[in-house]
Amino acid sequence: MAENAFSRLKADKETYIANPELLRVVVKEELMPYINVRYAAMKVLGPMARKATPEERDLFTDAFYDYLVASYAQILTQYTDQEIEIEPLKSLDDERKVVSVRVDILDTARPPIRLDFALRKNGKTEEWQGFDVQVEGVSMLDTKTSEWSGQLRKNGIEAVAAELIERAKTPITREETKS
Repeated sequence: MAENAFSRLKADKETYIANPELLRVVVKEELMPYINVRYAAMKVLGPMARKATPEERDLFTDAFYDYLVASYAQILTQYTDQEIEIEPLKSLDDERKVVSVRVDILDTARPPIRLDFALRKNGKTEEWQGFDVQVEGVSMLDTKTSEWSGQLRKNGIEAVAAELIERAKTPITREETKS
């Protein structure tokens, strides 16, 4: 999955530099099929997931999907032909419920960036799917859970879902690099 995504970015680099919004398509086609968005969304909701109606859980999951697409697309604007080192695949036995795959992004202009992707075996499909990423040891899910837990308690799932939908609409832009 990572090799496909990064080779696609490299092959069409100029297109994505000219129109970073197209990175949403890359994320939807290359990354999202391998992410268990429902599981990740329920982890962010925490105890509120059990109290929510099925409609609220679906609303939050859909909003979280859009938010992830925008977030990952924005992160991909930082990719400019760096070398990617993917940890060799560990054996995936039936005993393990969660595994971590390390990816290092190597850049001669700055220190390497370490990403650890958490994967979990989907009980329904028996496929391994991602649900979290740690950047330099900081979990995205833990960060978002902390960030949104107060809002969820105070304003409810629908209000937070509406905010996620708005955040997902933020245009994808490249930061200009300083010479």
